[in-house]
Amino acid sequence: MIMIIGLDIGTSSTKAVAFDLEGNVLATHSISYPILNPLEGDYEQDPEVMYSACIASVTNVMIELQDLKKMQPPMCISVSSAMHGLIAVDRLGKPLTNCIIWADRRSEDIAIELKATEKGRLLYQQTGTPIHPMSLLCKLMWIQSNDEELLVRSHKFIGIKEFLFYRLFGSYLVDHSIASATGLFDIHQLAWSELALNVAGISAEQLSTPVPVDHVTRLLDPDIAASMHIPEGTTFVIGGGDGCLANLGVGAVKPGVASVTIGTSGAIRVTCPLPNPEQKQRLFSYLLRPNEYIVGGAVNNGGILRSWFRDTFLDESIGKIQDKDADALLNEMIDSIDPGSEGLIFLPYLTGERAPHWNSNAKGVYFGIQLQHTKAHFARAMMEGMLFAIYSVGIALEENTGPIHKIYASGGLARSQNLVQMLADIFNKPVFIKNTVESSAWGAALIGMAALGIEVKEPITEADNAEQMYIPRGENHAVYVRNFEQFQRLYHKLEDEF
Repeated sequence: MIMIIGLDIGTSSTKAVAFDLEGNVLATHSISYPILNPLEGDYEQDPEVMYSACIASVTNVMIELQDLKKMQPPMCISVSSAMHGLIAVDRLGKPLTNCIIWADRRSEDIAIELKATEKGRLLYQQTGTPIHPMSLLCKLMWIQSNDEELLVRSHKFIGIKEFLFYRLFGSYLVDHSIASATGLFDIHQLAWSELALNVAGISAEQLSTPVPVDHVTRLLDPDIAASMHIPEGTTFVIGGGDGCLANLGVGAVKPGVASVTIGTSGAIRVTCPLPNPEQKQRLFSYLLRPNEYIVGGAVNNGGILRSWFRDTFLDESIGKIQDKDADALLNEMIDSIDPGSEGLIFLPYLTGERAPHWNSNAKGVYFGIQLQHTKAHFARAMMEGMLFAIYSVGIALEENTGPIHKIYASGGLARSQNLVQMLADIFNKPVFIKNTVESSAWGAALIGMAALGIEVKEPITEADNAEQMYIPRGENHAVYVRNFEQFQRLYHKLEDEF
C-alpha cells in the first residue's frame, strides 16, 4: 500500500502517523515526554529525549505496518513541530541548553518593556509575531542580558525540528512557517529581520537557513535509516509549524472557515492571502506558503487545564468508584451540570496567557462560588473558561479578518464530545470534526504530497471533509454570552492584581 508518514513533534509527545493518499490512518505511534520546570516560570524539554522520540515513533510505525502486511517504504516523511522552542548548540551541534518552549516566562519583563515601544510595534509589523516571552526574540534578549557566557559559546540558536534535521542531514535548515513564529523573521521579505537581529544581539549566521515548507532532502545515513526501518535515501520534506499545518490538515483554508486546535494549549486560526498584523497586536500572522498566511492566536491553557483538574481533584474519587477512569468520571461530572455552571466563572490562566491579552502574569481565578456549587460545577466551569479564552481570540479574529461561518476542531480534545458541543454553543457556529483528529500530521503529509507532485482531491462539501457535525444550541449560547461578558469584565478588573 502506498503511504506517507506525517511526523508531528508536539509539546506533550511526538507522534508518527502513516496515511494512505486519501488521509486514512494506517498506523500510528506516539511517545510522550515531560515538561521540565527547574525554576518558577521556566519551562523546558530535553532535546535528546525529543530526538529519540522522533526516531522511535517512526520505527514503531514501520514495525506495525510490517506486522499488518502493509509494509512499503514511505513515499516521504514530512514533519510538523511545535513552534517557539529555543536550543543553543555548540559548533559540534551538541545542546548547550534544553529546549526552552513556548510556555517559558523568564523573559516576561523584557517583553513587557519592548512591547510598549515604537521598536516593538515595528518588530510586530515586520515579523507578524506578538512581542511575548514565547518568541525566540525575547528569549535571546534574556540570554543577552543574563547569560553572556552562553551567548559567546553558542554556535547556533535553533528549534527542535532544526535539531532533528541537523542530526539526520548535517545542515541547519528552518522552514518558513517555523521561522515566521520566531519574532526574528521578516514575513514580507522572507529573510531574517535586521532590526530583530540587532535587538536580539545575534547575527543571521547564528540562525538556520530559511527554506520553503516543501523543501526536500534525502536521508543518506545508512545507520539512522536502518534504526528507523526505512530505506537509505528516503525522502524527507521539512514541513511546517503545527498550527499552520493543522489548518491545512482540516481544510480550513478558505475565507470564513476557522480551525480550532486544543491539545496541551489551544488556538484558533484562519487562512488569509495577506498577513494581518493588527494595531492592537492581539493576533499572529505566520507564513505557510506564498499568499497563504495563518492568522490567529494561541492560548496557553488548553488540555493542560483538564489534566490539572483531573489529577488534582479526582484522585480521591477514583478510588471510590469501580470501573471508572478519571477521564470518564470527569466527563460525567461535566455533563451533569447545566451550561453556565450556575454562575460559576473560571479565568483559565494557570500558565499566564498569550492571545488576545499576551499577559504572562495572568492567573487562574474561580469567581462566584456559592454553597450550591459542587466539584462537578468546578469541572464544567473549568471547561467553559478554557473555551471562553479561545472565544475571546475568535472575536479579535472576526474583527480583523471577517466573519467566521464554520469551525473545524482538532487536537486531542476533539475526541471529547461534550467539549466540542460546548465549542459550537459558545461560538454559535457549526463545528466539524475530521475523520482523523491528527490534523497537524495530515497537514504535514499534504505538504509532502505537494512536494512530490501528487495531486490531492479537494473535498466538495463539509460532509465530505468531516465525520461529525455539531450544531449550536441557541438557548445554551444565550447563557454562555452572559457568562462570557462577565468573564471579560473580570479579566480587566483583575489585570492589575495579576
